[in-house]
Amino acid sequence: MRCIEWCCRLGVAGVALLAAGCSSTPSGSAGGIVVTTARGGTPTVPESSSTGTGQGAAVLHVRGPSVPLPAPKTMRTWDDVRVQAAERIVSANPAGTYMGAVPDALLAIPVLEIELNGDGSVRRIGVLRQPRQAHDTVQLAADAVRRAAPFGDVSRLPRPWKFTETFLFDDDRRFKPRTLD
Repeated sequence: MRCIEWCCRLGVAGVALLAAGCSSTPSGSAGGIVVTTARGGTPTVPESSSTGTGQGAAVLHVRGPSVPLPAPKTMRTWDDVRVQAAERIVSANPAGTYMGAVPDALLAIPVLEIELNGDGSVRRIGVLRQPRQAHDTVQLAADAVRRAAPFGDVSRLPRPWKFTETFLFDDDRRFKPRTLD
C-alpha cells in the first residue's frame, strides 16, 4: 500500500512539474509562488493561485476536501490564540499535516506572520522566513491558514493583532505547526 501511495504522489508531482514547465510564470517568481511586498517591506503571500486566477502560475494543491470546524473558543492571551490557531490549522488540513515526531531532516521551514482583524479573520499573511528549497511550501502554509480561519474574537486582546507560526514540512510536504511540537 505504501508503494502505491508513493507512486500516486510521484505521478501528481510529475503532472505539476509538467504544468509548471508549460506555464508562462515570470522568471522572478518561485515556481508558481508569487511573493509580493507590503508597504512595510514585509513579503506577503497572495490568495492561492490554485483557482487559476494567479499570474499564469500552475500550482497543484491536493489536500482533500475542506473540513467543517467548530466555532472558535474565547481567548484571553496571545498564547491561547497561537495554540488554538495551530489546532484549527491541523484540524482544517488533516491530509496535509502530521502529528508524530518531527523528522531529523526537514524539507522546508517557512515562518509566517498572520495578522488578524478584530473578529479573528485573516487580514494579511506575511513571510518572515522563506525556505531556500521547496518554495511552494510557503503557499501551502498560507492556504492552510486561510482554510482554518477565523481564529476567534481578538478585539479584546492588545494590538497589534498578529502572531507568527513556523511550519515544519517533511519530505511528503506535510507540515506540523511548531506551536504544537
